[in-house]
Amino acid sequence: MSEFVEFEVQDGVGTIRLARPPMNALSAQVQQEIRGAAHEATTRQDVRAVVVYGGPKVFAAGADVKEMVAWSYQEMVDRSAALQASFTAVARIPKPTIAAITGYALGGGCELALCCDLRVAGDNARLGQPEILLGIIPGAGGTQRLTRLVGPSRAKELIFTGRFVDAEEALRIGLVDRVVAPDDVYAEAFALARALADGPAYALRAAKEAIDRGLEVDLDTGLEIERVQFAALFATQDRMIGMHSFIEHGPGKAEFVNR
Repeated sequence: MSEFVEFEVQDGVGTIRLARPPMNALSAQVQQEIRGAAHEATTRQDVRAVVVYGGPKVFAAGADVKEMVAWSYQEMVDRSAALQASFTAVARIPKPTIAAITGYALGGGCELALCCDLRVAGDNARLGQPEILLGIIPGAGGTQRLTRLVGPSRAKELIFTGRFVDAEEALRIGLVDRVVAPDDVYAEAFALARALADGPAYALRAAKEAIDRGLEVDLDTGLEIERVQFAALFATQDRMIGMHSFIEHGPGKAEFVNR
């Protein structure tokens, strides 16, 4: 049983909920529990989309600095791989993932949000990578995922200064995708996840794989990844359902069976 990370499923949507008040500090234990929840979300057939949520007040204010301050270089060499693996487990969930952000998403909290495919933020959200203010740099993917999302110049400015970004600026630079009232954040994220959960699971998985893997390679290799994923979907029942439904009823009417 997890102490600080809950996983629940409703209507095809799995919610990974951080529950370590007051600020959801991402201790080594929390990181390990996030990895376990991500594995469950990956393997459960009744989960077709995922929401990552920190609760109504705060997403996650960062790493547990009180825990880290005593670690030696040798300890961090060992622990840093586990830290990245926990967050990468979220990024590698082969289903649509949405971060529901209220309040602070800083440091590791921002990096956790970056692991999701989409981000819904409350208008009270504050995001940032303030590690430089501690004399370190992001260590759970911030230098890589933030750069890929907002571009190298913006990423450098945010990481070099450690400043916080409010919801309006985050939306403008593409750091988040939707901004709503704080009380509506989880409901908005859940509704979006629920709509995606009704989609063709293998096509969504293929799209995510093609996009994510394509970012790691040159264009020609990315196009080959896309071609293989595209062709493979012609072996699915959902492809037949989608095409026949389009011919008979027009777009957006298909009822997929995830096969």
